[in-house]
Amino acid sequence: MPSLQALREKHNHFVNQANDVLAKKGDQVWNKDDQTKFDGFMDEADLTKSQIAAYKRNQEESSEANFDDLDQFKKDKKGISDAARSVDIFMRKSFKEQSNEEALLIRNTMSTTTGSQGGYTVQAEVASTFIDTLKEFGFMRREASQITTSSGNDFSYPTTDGTGETGEWVAQNASATDQDVNFGTVGLNVFKASSKVVAIPIELLQDSLLDIQALVFNRMVTRIGRVSNTAYTVGTGAGQPQGFVGVSSVAKIGTTGQTLTINYDDLIDMLDGLDVAYQENGVRSCWMFNQTTRKVLRKLKDTAGRPIWIPSYDTGITGRSADQLAGYDVCINNDMAVPAANAKSLAFGQFNNYLIRDALDVSLFRFDDSAYMKKAQVGFLGWARTGGNLLDTNAIKLYQHSAT
Repeated sequence: MPSLQALREKHNHFVNQANDVLAKKGDQVWNKDDQTKFDGFMDEADLTKSQIAAYKRNQEESSEANFDDLDQFKKDKKGISDAARSVDIFMRKSFKEQSNEEALLIRNTMSTTTGSQGGYTVQAEVASTFIDTLKEFGFMRREASQITTSSGNDFSYPTTDGTGETGEWVAQNASATDQDVNFGTVGLNVFKASSKVVAIPIELLQDSLLDIQALVFNRMVTRIGRVSNTAYTVGTGAGQPQGFVGVSSVAKIGTTGQTLTINYDDLIDMLDGLDVAYQENGVRSCWMFNQTTRKVLRKLKDTAGRPIWIPSYDTGITGRSADQLAGYDVCINNDMAVPAANAKSLAFGQFNNYLIRDALDVSLFRFDDSAYMKKAQVGFLGWARTGGNLLDTNAIKLYQHSAT
């Protein structure tokens, strides 16, 4: 089986070949052979990228099942804070195994949620680390704005839309006209997200060199990050964050017969459907869609038959740059809908207008019951509170496929 590095080099080779085809043709009209060659390179690049993703997923699953690679979780324990040490003790030892000193440290640094069930709210120091790690996860978190509050109390966030406002010309000695700024609000409440139970073999808890907090938290962040990204994208706002798809307006509906397709003219209409104020204010505007939609969009041509998809070197591997579609960056979010009748599969705009709110209320539960002990495991369950909403519904526009 090829190494990960070999797969990356293979991917880069095909992307460079595709870019060479684009560069050599320049402004010339494309013929069938040009298109076949370009599509061949891009198909190979996509296949290799899928192999890279499968390779990484296999490594992750193997690590979760066997925990063979412990080096990434080991660290020097010198200078560890009381807050982190209390979490470490809580994870490694049941209540019966804790010394009086250890039990006192846990009680002094962690607040009880449901003590009889082994539940505690972790300290702000540890919660901040959890939230900071969560901020690095998920497609929406890479583009959206984010705030963290010390508690999870409900509140509304102020909004304002100035795209319809303009100044005026005033004659000499004449008075300027008043124009009040209109403010609104959107709900930015937080909701509870569960990591599901993470089962850890007892042997790992007994390994003093293992950073058990990092091991468990990494799993929790991955799971909570994934379910959160889905809600930030298509959430209903009832018991979960409000996704941007549910409140953004549709800029273009495909003509009859476009239940699975998008054409070049649709993209132009999408670009013109977004107010120019959101495209030329120094903030990045980008496209957002899933990998299935990418297969459709990558083969679109302009009126001269040239591809409007520009692949980037190392995209998706080092993160240095993004592919571009019609001159704007591409963001892949697999929680967007796949092409289908009435589906909203494509979004364009400034996603920093979506605001994610995290609360420092991070709870941790430990399960020592027989369901886990008979497998020589201990279970851990994490709860985090997060919310999100689109502050300016004019900042993102959607494409909707035809009904038939």
